[in-house]
Order: sequence, then C-alpha cells, then structure tokens
Amino acid sequence: MRLLLVEDTEDVADAIVASFERRGDAVDHVSTVASAEDVIAVQDYDVMILDIGLPDGCGTDILNFARSAGSKTPILMLTARSDIEDRVSALDKGADDYLVKPFDLRELHARVRAMLRRQDPDRSGVIEFGDIVFDPSGLTVEIAGSPLPLARREMSLLEILLVNRERVVPKDAVFERMFSFNDEQVNVNAVELYVGRLRKKLAKSRVSIRTLRGLGYQLVDDA
Repeated sequence: MRLLLVEDTEDVADAIVASFERRGDAVDHVSTVASAEDVIAVQDYDVMILDIGLPDGCGTDILNFARSAGSKTPILMLTARSDIEDRVSALDKGADDYLVKPFDLRELHARVRAMLRRQDPDRSGVIEFGDIVFDPSGLTVEIAGSPLPLARREMSLLEILLVNRERVVPKDAVFERMFSFNDEQVNVNAVELYVGRLRKKLAKSRVSIRTLRGLGYQLVDDA
C-alpha cells in the first residue's frame, strides 16, 4: 500500500511514517499544500492522510484539489480542532474520515483499514486464497494453518498480489505500491528480487506467482 502523509509537525509525521513502514507500506511525506499538490499530480495513492493546519494553507485545500481532479482515493483528515464545524466541513468537502489529535497510532491504522474496506472489501479484511490466509491487520500469513514468516517488503508484495489475485499486475504498478519517493536508490528491478524471495517462501503452498513476460505478475491457485 502506498500512502501520502501531509503533516508539518515533525515528531508526529516521523511516528506515523515509521508505523506504516514497519508493516511494509510505502509512505510519501510532505509538509505543505504546494508540495502535496505537486505529488498528487504525478502519483496515485491508496490512501491520503492530511493535516488540516499547514504552513501555507489548509488540508482541505488539498482535499479540494484531489477531488476536483477526480481522485477517489480515501482521505483521512487530521485535526487539532475540536470544533464540530471543522469536521463537518471536511466531510462535506469529500473527506472519508477524520481523527482528532492527539491520537493513538493503532486507531489511525484501524481507520485507514476501515476506509479501504468500505472502498474494497478485500483490501483490509482477512484474505483467503488457495491455502493462504493473510491478515493485514495482524500482519500474519498462514499456509495450510502453519505460520509463514515474511519480511516487511515480502508482506507488502504478497498483499498487493492477493488484493489483485488471478489478475495480472504490471511490474511498474507493483513497484509504485512497494516503494516511496524516499527510496531513491531502488529501481524497478528490485521487484524481481522480492518476487523471487516470496516465490521461494510460497514453494510449499498450492499458490504460486506466475511471471508473464512483458505483462507482469499473477498470483494463481494451482489446485
């Protein structure tokens, strides 16, 4: 999953980024309205998390920009304001949810999963495919009832393939969901490395990853 975080309070941003990266998600972090609009213009996201109070404007300006451009990406607003009018205004302008500071990171993750679940039931609930059971909330994977330990990038790759199971996912699309702008030293060929690692770990499963030359990757049930 790839997220955009717009937050100008450094310690809050660092904590949010670290919490999502620990589970293998890619996070692009910016701190201004202008920077947010620049990246939204060139990159698609699974989720946007926008602070309302920013140095050069308001998070609702970014919300308006995204919705005016036709983006249906789930958007959660972060606010230090307790005024109900601010929350109602954000929801009326197209936000999917809001969270009042200070908040527990576990609640933030739960709300993100809930937004994704409303958009696509397979994105956040437990996914069962073949003999694999994947729980994105608990970050656990089982093959035929036995735990399968995965590194965070492998977990991210598996989630991408499971969400798109039996569909062909282009290599570039996998790369965009696994890595953020901060991963400057990584190129698209890194996807092949992680596919190879995950394929080995799925060797005892009846589920496999097919490589379709020039097209991408497909997760299939070989039963």
